[in-house]
Amino acid sequence: MKKTLIVIDMQNDFIDMALGTKEAVAIVPFVREKIEEYKKNGNEIIYTRDTHPENYLETPEGKKLPVPHCIKGTKGWEIAEGLYAEGSKIIDKPTFGYMGWSEENLEDVELVGLCTDICVVSNALIIKATFPEANVSVLSRCCAGVTPESHQAALETMKMCQIDVI
Repeated sequence: MKKTLIVIDMQNDFIDMALGTKEAVAIVPFVREKIEEYKKNGNEIIYTRDTHPENYLETPEGKKLPVPHCIKGTKGWEIAEGLYAEGSKIIDKPTFGYMGWSEENLEDVELVGLCTDICVVSNALIIKATFPEANVSVLSRCCAGVTPESHQAALETMKMCQIDVI
C-alpha cells in the first residue's frame, strides 16, 4: 500500500512570522523527523502551501482574518527552512482545504502541519470523504492549532469522522 505524508502549510508565516505561535515553533522538530522518515523509506511527500494574492485584505477571507499572510512570493509564504524534501510535490492552495485531492492516488495518508483547527482538519475531512477506504491519520504531536483548545477540538472532530489521531 502506497504511503503518503501530507505536510500542511509549514510556512514561515504560520510558524514564527505573521500568525506564528509558540506551539507551531515547537512542532517543527517533530515534523522534520517525520519528513526524514518518509524520505529514508522512499515514500511520497506532498506539501500544501497557503497562497494569497497581494490584495489579500480585500478578499472575503482577508476581511474575516485581517492579517496579511502567505502572500505569494514573500518569505512568509515559503516552506520553513529545512522542511522541504527535494523533488516533492507542492500544492499552492488559495483557501483552507484543497479541492483537487481526487487527482492523487491516496491509500495510506498521514497529515502533519498547521493549523490543526483550520487547514489540517479541512484537508483531512476532504481526503477522507474523497477516499473513504483510505487509511487517513493525523499525527497530533506534529500539528498545532491557533490555540491549544482549538487544536484539541479539531482532533476530536477528526476522530468522530473516522480519521485516526495518533
